[in-house]
Amino acid sequence: MILETERAAVCAYARRMVGDGLVVGTSGNVSVRAGDLVAVTPTGVGYSALTPADIPVVDLGGQVVDGSLKPTSELPVHLSVYWDVRDPDAEPVTAVVHTHSPHATAASTLVRELPPIHYIVATIGPSVRVARYATYGTPELAAAVLEALDGRRGCLMANHGTLTYGNGLEAAYHRAQQLEWACRVWLLAQSAGRPSLLPPAEVANVVERLRGYGQG
Repeated sequence: MILETERAAVCAYARRMVGDGLVVGTSGNVSVRAGDLVAVTPTGVGYSALTPADIPVVDLGGQVVDGSLKPTSELPVHLSVYWDVRDPDAEPVTAVVHTHSPHATAASTLVRELPPIHYIVATIGPSVRVARYATYGTPELAAAVLEALDGRRGCLMANHGTLTYGNGLEAAYHRAQQLEWACRVWLLAQSAGRPSLLPPAEVANVVERLRGYGQG
């Protein structure tokens, strides 16, 4: 079985999305790229029982090269990220996570850009844009997401959810978690009053400080 390790990782993170409350049912999707192939969650299948053999493998044109199940209907978005997105620090783009997390989805209906409520938004970029609404699974949605991702590692999707990417599933998933947390904080704060926001210069400062952050 080709991409066995990547397929196992897709299963694990799909189940993790459910456990962490970032999706319900069969919503959301996960993919990992290895060379010119992509392992991606199938459409309409519950994540709890997924096995690596259930994970379709497609080429960068979207053709299934291994697996009996159909890939997610959001495959056009995943492939467009692998084709067209360039990481701000030129890191490889090898994983995409799409969630329907509740606080981020709620925030996407209220603003065109997530207010800079906390410096954690800098894990995405200088700001977090909201991609304009388009029907799921369409080229129009893929184009809207690409526009919102310009110079960013993630975005909200209007009336839909979130999309984040990274060099590996851990990085992409961590950004999805941070984005949901930031949206939750903003919703809590603005429901109680008028929250103070960080100036763009401070967010840009944190973006720079995060370069090379960690033990690497």
